[in-house]
Amino acid sequence: MAEHRPEGLKGLLPEKAPSKSQVLAVVAVLPIGGLLLLLSGVTLTASVVGLAVATPLFLLFSPVLVPAAIAIGLAVTGFLASGAFGLTGVSSLSCFMEHARRVMSKAPEQLELARQRMAEAAGQVGQRTKEASQGVQGRT
Repeated sequence: MAEHRPEGLKGLLPEKAPSKSQVLAVVAVLPIGGLLLLLSGVTLTASVVGLAVATPLFLLFSPVLVPAAIAIGLAVTGFLASGAFGLTGVSSLSCFMEHARRVMSKAPEQLELARQRMAEAAGQVGQRTKEASQGVQGRT
């Protein structure tokens, strides 16, 4: 025959009682869980209180903090730009000096060529002057 269980609260209870080890585990874990739950509540409360205290301070000091951060950012940008410009100037001077050295190594040849051209030009100017003076004398 089928066993009849009483309905109600007794129907929800297990037929067999928990063992001693299960009872000891619950007794040991219950305080640890309660302590951790208490610590999490304290942490949440401290976070909310800290936020409530810090928010007005941030709002009060933001007119100081934001411009200070902008000023520091601009100063750092200025120093970096100054270094970049200095490096560019030194690089340009180095390039110019290298070009000047190349030109100076070829200078004696070019100087001689320039002297020859100047002598030719002076000779041509002298010849033209002579021709012009003869022309003027012929007219007079």
